[in-house]
Amino acid sequence: MKKIRHTDSQILGILKQNEMGKSVPDLCREHGMSSACFYQWRSKYGGMDASLMKRMKELEEENRRLKKMYAEERLMGVIAREALEKKW
Repeated sequence: MKKIRHTDSQILGILKQNEMGKSVPDLCREHGMSSACFYQWRSKYGGMDASLMKRMKELEEENRRLKKMYAEERLMGVIAREALEKKW
């Protein structure tokens, strides 16, 4: 099955259409998505505007980068500890 990527503005537009009274099955049929996808978007992005959505995406990216840096530093610490514990 082909996976369709919707832009942030498209997601917000779909959610706004639902708020204006359009039914979920109609929206899903029109935009080629599942109802589960719609409800995930609504729980994640409901009540946001474009600036808040952009800020949330930036924070998620920063969080991902920091987690990666932390994991690399922990690995380096483990390697250094093992090297110091070995008897030459």
